[in-house]
Amino acid sequence: MPKFVIERELPGAGKLSGPELQGISQHSCGVLQSMGPTIQWVESYVTDDKIYCIYIAPSEDAVREHAEKGGFPANRVSEIRTVIDPTTAEG
Repeated sequence: MPKFVIERELPGAGKLSGPELQGISQHSCGVLQSMGPTIQWVESYVTDDKIYCIYIAPSEDAVREHAEKGGFPANRVSEIRTVIDPTTAEG
């Protein structure tokens, strides 16, 4: 199944409190549950003004549907083509 990275513009994201992030996470999980098992949130990275989320989903449309239903921005959705890390250099 394809994997996607979602760029969400959210000014001040890095200043969100633990309880605020928990609430956002709980809301996201609730929307995912209602959509069924074919879309999965893997993890997210919070920066000063953006949140980058990794999702496994059947299509970009499914990722955008989750964002729409949850009221989350999805400013850019990109399919991950491959993953590399330091072990890739070892050949």
